[in-house]
Amino acid sequence: MSTLVQIRDAGVAADGGDGFDSPAKQKAANRSAYSNRSLRRAKQFLGAAKFKLFFALFALSVVVLITSRLSSWMGWNHHHSSSVSSTSRGGYTVLINTWRQKSLLKQTVAHYASCQSVDAIHVVWSESEQPTETLKTYLNKIVALKSQKAHKLNFKFDIHADDEPKSRFKPIKDLRTDAIFSVDDDVIVPCSTLDFAFSVWQSAPFTMVGFVPRMHWLDKEQNNVAYYRYGGWWSVWWMGTYSMVLSKAAFFHSKYLDLYTHKMAPSIQDYVSRERTCEDIAMSLLVANATSGPPIWVKGKIYAIGASAGISSVRGHSHRRNKCLNDLISLYGTLPLASTNVKAVSARNEWLW
Repeated sequence: MSTLVQIRDAGVAADGGDGFDSPAKQKAANRSAYSNRSLRRAKQFLGAAKFKLFFALFALSVVVLITSRLSSWMGWNHHHSSSVSSTSRGGYTVLINTWRQKSLLKQTVAHYASCQSVDAIHVVWSESEQPTETLKTYLNKIVALKSQKAHKLNFKFDIHADDEPKSRFKPIKDLRTDAIFSVDDDVIVPCSTLDFAFSVWQSAPFTMVGFVPRMHWLDKEQNNVAYYRYGGWWSVWWMGTYSMVLSKAAFFHSKYLDLYTHKMAPSIQDYVSRERTCEDIAMSLLVANATSGPPIWVKGKIYAIGASAGISSVRGHSHRRNKCLNDLISLYGTLPLASTNVKAVSARNEWLW
């Protein structure tokens, strides 16, 4: 009897209960084991996810590092606003063409004086009355206040006795840069956009690089005489091509000031003086004739700060531009303009390549 009791007690102690392995207990045990396995799998999954996340972040960091270093590995040099001025003899000179718009001139000078890569600002003054001492003093103070350069930014009025369009492109004495940025007094180009255009010009310093594209196309030909149309912005947009960039906002080499004033045919100079609205087309033809290549259009926002749309809004403007283009081509005896559909775009400002 005592032996049976001992065996029963041992069975109770072994299974922790009544000694019987019931189905309910077995199911409970299975659920417990399953829960443990699920917990272990969850921990393993989370561990793997953390590892993958860490690996992805690490890979992204490597890609960013490689991208940032790629330009130097490939021999490319990105010009930041603080370093652009290291080439082209100290940056570029802003040549502002003004005509009886002193309030706009003040805004324009103040803006371009704040651009770090600007070495000098020259105002082309062709009015019969010379600028007042008050205006000169004010603009000099604005330049000194806005300038971001370590050395003094050179500011000067280039005063001409006449108001002829050819005065706009007369050579500049004591010029310290090869690059000229020609701009009207009612046009503002943001400094970062201007510096990008300057870097584009540095890659092709003998062509024109600008923000206002225009085009020409053959309209008809009679008796072996071609007649061309001058196309504005909407023509460029529709056709997807251009052959000129206007000097109202464009870079060109300083040597073209001398070529325009002293080497361009007298017949062309006389025509430009007489017609008075053709100097920008004449400059485009001059550069195209010298390079046998097209200009470069830089994509970027520019702002017109004048109250009106300018001379292009005057009735008959299109007819005069057509006439100017054809007359100048006739005086050249050939068509030097070259068309292109290339557009310079800063990849930093584009979402898609």
